[in-house]
Amino acid sequence: MKNTWLTVDELAAVLKVSVKSIRRAYRKGQIPVERICRFVRFDLERVKEAMRGNGEGLSPFSAGTQGQRSATGGASRRRAQRTRPRLGKTGASIARTPRRKK
Repeated sequence: MKNTWLTVDELAAVLKVSVKSIRRAYRKGQIPVERICRFVRFDLERVKEAMRGNGEGLSPFSAGTQGQRSATGGASRRRAQRTRPRLGKTGASIARTPRRKK
């Protein structure tokens, strides 16, 4: 059987997922990757086999693989509220200051 070596863009087109999803999956080790010098190539058959899961878990592209929910409003993560006031002038502090006379 002949190996079908694909680039990231080609694999994303074949699997109908984004390029970011492919890169994220191979960085996490969820899909096999071959490095040829500085180039990254994928064997289509091995990737499809890894996506089937081989009974070892879910596919890297299936919905809810990690069970994590994103933060509300699309923020990257929820952050604790500041305990100290911001340094420098904010809109509220500028509005309270009297205007200088010319």
